[in-house]
Amino acid sequence: MALKGYWPALAWSLIILLLTGLPGDVFPEIKTFWDWLSPDKVVHLFIFGLLSFLILYGYRHKYTENNRKKLVLTAITITILYGILTELLQRYVFIGRSGNVFDALADAVGAFLGWWLFIPIYKKLNSKEA
Repeated sequence: MALKGYWPALAWSLIILLLTGLPGDVFPEIKTFWDWLSPDKVVHLFIFGLLSFLILYGYRHKYTENNRKKLVLTAITITILYGILTELLQRYVFIGRSGNVFDALADAVGAFLGWWLFIPIYKKLNSKEA
């Protein structure tokens, strides 16, 4: 399988891994559900939304009526699992970091936002190609 169309998603996933592995003493810790809309959660929405978007963008040439649901499910699943993985790494591996269930939830919401943003861009790209 050629990775040409997927390199942006792969590169971004490496950036996410580096960012989530940085020592956490400079980042504020979120302790309660009411802190949900803190800047930290917006960052999670953004970085995992972008990952989901980039995965779908890599699939754009295969994104047809017949396999659209499968590709969306794949992109969202990969993004959510990667978000969970980074939270587990923060909790058990990375020094000075702590995994957080609310961060993982923000990552999952971001995965869906990336899909939601991909739809109009895909339609615009296809209207130019037609």
